Amino acid sequence: MEGSVAQRRPLDKSLLASLGKASSFFFQPARILRSYDRSNFRPDFIAGLTVAVVLVPQAIVFALVADLPPQVGLYTAVVAAIVGALWGSSHQLHTGPTNTSSLLALSVLLPLAVAGPQEYVAAAALMAVMIGVFRLVMGLAGLGVLVNFVSDSVVVGFTAGAGILICVSQLSHLLGLNIPSSPSLITTSGAIIIHLPETHAQTILLGIGTLILILLIRRFWPKLPAPLLGMIAASVVVALSGADQQGVRVLGELPRTLPQFAVPPIFNFELIADLSTGALAVSVIGLIEAMSISRSIASQTGQRLDSNQEFIGQGLANIACGFFSGYPCSGSFTRSAVNFESGARSQVASVISGLLVMVIMLAVAPMATYVPRTALAAVLIVTALGMIDRAEISRIWQGTQGDKIIMLATLLATLLLPLQFAVLTGILMSLAFYLWRTSVPQVRSVVPDESYQHMVEEVSSSGSEARPACPQLGMLEIMGDIYFGAANNIEDAIIENLDAHPGQRYLVLRMHSVNEIDISGIHMLENVVRIYRDMGGDVFFVRVREPVLELMESVDFIDMVGTDHILDEDGALGYLFHKVLDPAICIYECEVRVFKECQNLPKRTLPVDPALHTAVPASSIPTIAPADLWKELSSEGPPLVLDVREPREYRRAHVPQAELLPLPQILMNGVEIPSDRPVVLTCQTGRRSTRAAQKLRSEGYENVMVLEGGLVAWEAAKLLEAVD
Repeated sequence: MEGSVAQRRPLDKSLLASLGKASSFFFQPARILRSYDRSNFRPDFIAGLTVAVVLVPQAIVFALVADLPPQVGLYTAVVAAIVGALWGSSHQLHTGPTNTSSLLALSVLLPLAVAGPQEYVAAAALMAVMIGVFRLVMGLAGLGVLVNFVSDSVVVGFTAGAGILICVSQLSHLLGLNIPSSPSLITTSGAIIIHLPETHAQTILLGIGTLILILLIRRFWPKLPAPLLGMIAASVVVALSGADQQGVRVLGELPRTLPQFAVPPIFNFELIADLSTGALAVSVIGLIEAMSISRSIASQTGQRLDSNQEFIGQGLANIACGFFSGYPCSGSFTRSAVNFESGARSQVASVISGLLVMVIMLAVAPMATYVPRTALAAVLIVTALGMIDRAEISRIWQGTQGDKIIMLATLLATLLLPLQFAVLTGILMSLAFYLWRTSVPQVRSVVPDESYQHMVEEVSSSGSEARPACPQLGMLEIMGDIYFGAANNIEDAIIENLDAHPGQRYLVLRMHSVNEIDISGIHMLENVVRIYRDMGGDVFFVRVREPVLELMESVDFIDMVGTDHILDEDGALGYLFHKVLDPAICIYECEVRVFKECQNLPKRTLPVDPALHTAVPASSIPTIAPADLWKELSSEGPPLVLDVREPREYRRAHVPQAELLPLPQILMNGVEIPSDRPVVLTCQTGRRSTRAAQKLRSEGYENVMVLEGGLVAWEAAKLLEAVD
């Protein structure tokens, strides 16, 4: 009983800690107000006023993009600016209606064919709540990092496509055409072409005049609110000329009310199912926009952002908009930039902008009676053209092939598919490209450089220069994680290297760039080890990171390969050179000196090719264990011990009573040895003595044995006698 209570306590503490961390997100307003510096109020108020002037016309036109009443956009502007700021993380990010969220809302809502305007508005509010819940859950779950997996190419491609769609959709209002709203580029374009003869002359003149005025103000007086001034000028023209009585459609008087509390149809599960895919797409793209804006500004202010807190702020803003007669909202590129450039110091600036929009809405609502719809279309077209970032598109086009394909595919999907699927297409392509790139990590063959201090690629990137490779030992560097998606490609690269160097029976895998490995990667490495061991070789590992080594141990891979096969890089080559590689090949066949250890090795050229690289089956030659040879040497009739190594090696250390008889003499000159007593051949590891024994047996000497494991085994048995 006591044990179960003790086990529950850490779990309870962990649960309480998680709940405490999650609940702390909701106390953000208290933290903002408690730490607020009163000296920031003046710059915050000026920034809030500036943004409010920009926000009023944007809120109206963005609502019209979504085919919603203008007041819905204003309600969203008020609620989203306040809630998004108080529960967000960025000091300058401004939340509210945007071009992108409005166009996405239209794309999702129009196909539902809701019964009437009120139902359409209610569906938009429900969609805002769903988007808010998605973002809120992601923030509470600490999933803010997920937005990093969506390429900037998706955002650029989608934003450009959305800008084109908005421009085309607003042409009907600019021309005074009476055609139904549609998020489809083909449908809208076709309808405009068909109804083009119905263009209303006064409407198009007023719209183009407004558009030109906005561009001129931006060109010569960039600090003035060009959209607002353009709308005011167009309204004055309508009021003075009576154009509204001559076929120019106007906005009409706005209701002079505060945001109305209304519960959306949250129990209409059929509608929720219909909205779910679109709401998820809008949620993701909105978060990407918000975080992109926040990071861009934070890079200039030095603010440290909390992406999860920003998710919470964006989620609560959408939920609040849904319950206060609004529609989906997000962070705005334009208003956030204005907020920053106007000197905003904290989130209070966005709160002030929301409150001022409410004041302006109540004061000037009657004036909207004369605002022409064509002027609003002109404002939207200018804004939408600004969404097409030609400079960034050019940079991506000059960049990597993957980014170019993702941007182009997202752009085309935005123009030709329902927008929610276009967003998901871009996101899935980003993830697919990421998986493809990580599933094909670089596996390069490396050798020591001329100073023997660093490893360099065996073949240069241009292919024009190459460092020689060891004929016995291959060294491959794996530049990436070994997981299920990459395991087969890494194995193929290892086998291709083996095919290119068939004599390399030994392999060293350098794994300092491998941060993660999974069971598929372990299975792949096990198969590689089996392949090399089946051909009489082996595989060794250097620079294995601790997390990778821990997993290797936990799944018994270390037991399979052996702890002595995980080497420290500093001593790896020395160990392999003296304990593993075949010195006969190094001395008699290899013409290159790849490793530092090769430099002091005696080099001989045999008159004929003895094919030393071909291994002799160990089972074909009798062997004697080191301990048994020690006993035999102490007996009355000891065997004749012949050391077939080079003189330099022999002088360093040898078996007691052993006589020197280098391998070349046995292979090339022929020797006479006693046939009336046993002969034991020794060398470093047994390879040269095995070849020598085969040669002698072929000449009729039957009583020939090989010291099993050579002097390496003799030394391991602590029997080696060093000779000065």
